[in-house]
Amino acid sequence: MPARANNLPGQMLRRRPVIGAPVAHGASDHLRRSLGTFQLTMFGVGATVGTGIFIVLQQAVPKAGPAVLVSFVVAGIAAGMSAICYAEMAAAVPVSGSTYSYAYTTMGEFVAMGVAGCLLLEYGVSTSATAVGWSGYLNQLLQNLFDWRLPHALSAAPWGENPGVINLPATVLILMCALLLIRGASESATVNTVMVILKLCVLGMFVAVAFTAFTTDHFAGFWDKGFTGITAAASTIFFTFIGLDAVSTAGDEVKDPQKTMPRAILGALAVVTSVYILVAFAGLGTQSADEFGSDAQSEAGLSVMLTNILHGQTWASTILAVGAVISIFSVTLVVMYGQTRILFAMGRDGLLPAMFAKVNPRTMTPVNNTVVVGAITGALAGLVPLDYLWDLVSIGTLIAFIVVSVGVIILRVRQPDLPRAFKVPGYPVTPVLSVAACLFVLYGLPNITWLWFGLWVGVVLTFYLLWSRHHSALNDGGDGYIPGPAAGVDDAMTTPGPEDTR
Repeated sequence: MPARANNLPGQMLRRRPVIGAPVAHGASDHLRRSLGTFQLTMFGVGATVGTGIFIVLQQAVPKAGPAVLVSFVVAGIAAGMSAICYAEMAAAVPVSGSTYSYAYTTMGEFVAMGVAGCLLLEYGVSTSATAVGWSGYLNQLLQNLFDWRLPHALSAAPWGENPGVINLPATVLILMCALLLIRGASESATVNTVMVILKLCVLGMFVAVAFTAFTTDHFAGFWDKGFTGITAAASTIFFTFIGLDAVSTAGDEVKDPQKTMPRAILGALAVVTSVYILVAFAGLGTQSADEFGSDAQSEAGLSVMLTNILHGQTWASTILAVGAVISIFSVTLVVMYGQTRILFAMGRDGLLPAMFAKVNPRTMTPVNNTVVVGAITGALAGLVPLDYLWDLVSIGTLIAFIVVSVGVIILRVRQPDLPRAFKVPGYPVTPVLSVAACLFVLYGLPNITWLWFGLWVGVVLTFYLLWSRHHSALNDGGDGYIPGPAAGVDDAMTTPGPEDTR
């Protein structure tokens, strides 16, 4: 156990031990390990294959033309380098908390709190904004099936260009996800797995129908947009891979995490990249690149393409709309899960009140923080238009990717003999290239986004200076130690810690 640091610099720089980390007074020490490799892989796919693939072609093809296929490969490689770094960190530090826990272990408490701010912003805004998107797709599906829509007053926030009273479907979606998460991680994972399989089948249907109208003529002028177009499209596509971070939030609920988490991260990356490229290839073979991005395809591009292929028949586009509704549901569920587990890790470490790390003894889930997350994100989704905040999600995610890549290097230097079931191939070139790719994408974000991001992180770090550093579990050893990753699935025993000398 590291000695207590009494001065501010010492507190800011102290690091969480990889093994034997203390538990804050009054917090639960662990969650139930119930998730296997397949379920965790589906978490990654569920959080990543969302609305992005349903609309990204309409945004990316006009920039790169048919060479958007190369853009998908470039984006997949860039995201893949970050995913590989995640895989090593997840194997070396197999606990909940994602990048927050990795930063705490490698860079110290102050940086970890800043990273936590990035993650909470990323996950919170993403949950709310995704739920708002689900509301729109649900209304469109109701229109297709029953020629009926929810009243505008119940499907729009009270602020915005066309105000309503409340976005009720968005709020209800978050409530349903919260109830699932309270019921249990295994149950949530099962529901997510079913939804992921369904949406992959729907995308498979799109590919099958699209190939009936496939022609290689649409790939003429493959390189006309040049390298600049390819990189611009790759930046757009990169953001559709950000859900891979969600896998690393499940460290405390995974069986054999040192092996399971790297497999799940890399498996999810392989599935997502393959699906994206296959859908893009089928779509490009169906219509010319010039038709992408038109007003008629701006919001429901794949559905419009299916209707055109089938000469006005709408059955396939309706099935695709069902797939979009299912897709967004699973994204919201997994992203909300990730945020609750980050809050659990912070509460267990003492950087947030212990109530965030209280676990229900029957379901072994952090009920308190799930209720808090559900209430806040539900209110945001129902009452606030969030479309303009998507760039904040991008900043938070990219900084998390950078921190993980740098953390790999730091941990290799500081603890070279630490057991690692997976190691980054091509080290140290791979993590360096990962950082460079993320910095390149960050460079293109607008200044106003950086301003809002800086204000939010400033608030979080002020909270750390005023409260968190005084309540950190590293101050006095807490109530015990976090059980190692080999702890049994139903083991509720806390590893004995040192005597409380308060």
